[in-house]
Amino acid sequence: MNITSSHTLFRLDYGGKLEREIANMTEAFAEHKLDTGHYPSRWLAIKLLEADADVLEHVRTLPNGGAVIELARQSSEKLKSWLGDDVDMLVADRRYGFINGIVRQALKRPHMDRVTLTDRIDDIVTHKWLGLPIFFAMMYIMFRLVIDVSAPFLDWTDAVINGPIASWFASLLDLAAAPAWIHSLVVEAVIGGVGGVLVFVPGLLILYFFLALLEDSGYMSRAAFVMDRFMRVVGLHGKSFIPMILGFGCAVPAVYATRTIASRRDRVLTALLVPLMSCSARLPVYVVFGLAFFGSSAGTVIWAMYALGILVAMLAGMVFTRTILKPDVSSAFVLELPPYRNPAFKSVLIHMWENTREFVHKAGTVILYASLVMWVLLNLPWGVENQRDSYFGRVSGAIAPVFAPLGFGDWQTSGALVTGFMAKEIVVSTMSQIYIGAEDAEEAAEPTTFLEDLSGIGFGFVDAAVNSGKILLSIILGVNLVDEEAEAQDTVLSRALREHFTPLSAVAMLIFVLLYVPCVATLGAIKHEFGISWAITSAVYQTAVAWLAAFLVYQGGMLLGLG
Repeated sequence: MNITSSHTLFRLDYGGKLEREIANMTEAFAEHKLDTGHYPSRWLAIKLLEADADVLEHVRTLPNGGAVIELARQSSEKLKSWLGDDVDMLVADRRYGFINGIVRQALKRPHMDRVTLTDRIDDIVTHKWLGLPIFFAMMYIMFRLVIDVSAPFLDWTDAVINGPIASWFASLLDLAAAPAWIHSLVVEAVIGGVGGVLVFVPGLLILYFFLALLEDSGYMSRAAFVMDRFMRVVGLHGKSFIPMILGFGCAVPAVYATRTIASRRDRVLTALLVPLMSCSARLPVYVVFGLAFFGSSAGTVIWAMYALGILVAMLAGMVFTRTILKPDVSSAFVLELPPYRNPAFKSVLIHMWENTREFVHKAGTVILYASLVMWVLLNLPWGVENQRDSYFGRVSGAIAPVFAPLGFGDWQTSGALVTGFMAKEIVVSTMSQIYIGAEDAEEAAEPTTFLEDLSGIGFGFVDAAVNSGKILLSIILGVNLVDEEAEAQDTVLSRALREHFTPLSAVAMLIFVLLYVPCVATLGAIKHEFGISWAITSAVYQTAVAWLAAFLVYQGGMLLGLG
């Protein structure tokens, strides 16, 4: 018996109008002699009508591929005008309808009015009025935990890098009779620059830990659902909030994540708003200023920066929606809410480590190179005694008047903000080189032995772990279990910043760092996805908004006598 002769492949019927266009596309393949390769013609036709990005890219490389893609685009537009929805939604609806029919015929379910635990939780966290306050409360609690719980480890890391490690390198250079410029290069550029950023790794570890918990538990999908109503105010839907959530980690993958959005207009608008989310690169800036000026309230200030980023993104979206990016036909937001799960501890740790490793890798490459270049510019012309007279100081001094109305018009801050265009972490790295170098020259460290240093590192880590645990219990129980002596101490950079900023100018600085020009990698991603004009638009509008917001905060505060 020949089984294959009696066997026919299954083919789902998508309905008259859609089937006609599928047939027209397969005929077009033959007319244009399109080499479909190992792809079935019907499958390829459906994918082209759905405007699948990978298939479009493949067909575009084939002879006559451009003509076939144009025919597919015209067919898709006809179907949308006839049936009132995009082809991918029509195809998915037909498939799910067919599957549902089979399930109904093949499966008999007992009638049960059972409300699951997931349903009970969703009645609260996705509530029309409670959903948004709960989301912002979750973010507040998370950043309180990130800042307060990591503070003892931050102090320990700062003490180790600027204490024993700097001392060991200095001793080795002395033994090698290294010249003064090598000593300055290693201690100020490498340890001062890169080490000034690595100090904040404990906080990032805890941040990524809690983000992984929220994601693996299933809450992040609820956040996107809750934000759908909020996002529609600016002409977007909840699906656009998913890339924006990714922007809390890094804006580059968040920009690329806009590919999941069907409408190009929505993709462009989302990409313009993503850089306003506070990425992890900004966190070191928030932490060092928060600890320097706001002490135990640092967590609240940092949460306010994240919330402000979302608020400004909404306002910017409203402006774009009413000007250069007017909305097209609104599409439905379809999102499957997974059941709540207990996060797998191993998965959470892997997520935490991989994201933090990327930050450390950047510190070992981009920030290291930037620190070395910065050191050179701060010491040219060679032998300059005052950094203000160096090439870097002169250029920064020329730019400084632009920032004077914002409360931080000195050359040091201006230079740090310029270098932040490469990566926001470099703002801290540059300040570390400029400020800490001068402070170290004034403070002579007490000489210690190698064993004493190791002992101090070990005991310091134990103390940090104990104090971190006490802080965590204090937050959970609502009772202060931390001794005043054990409360977080300033980092070296925090102490230096208090000589150049006031609390009001520090807030203006944080707002400017939050909003100003995206880093070069993010602009590169926007250019790659949408073209150079949108990358320039992103850089110009964010810098203008940042300057205006910082100006209003600082000058308004001065008028109210808060300066």
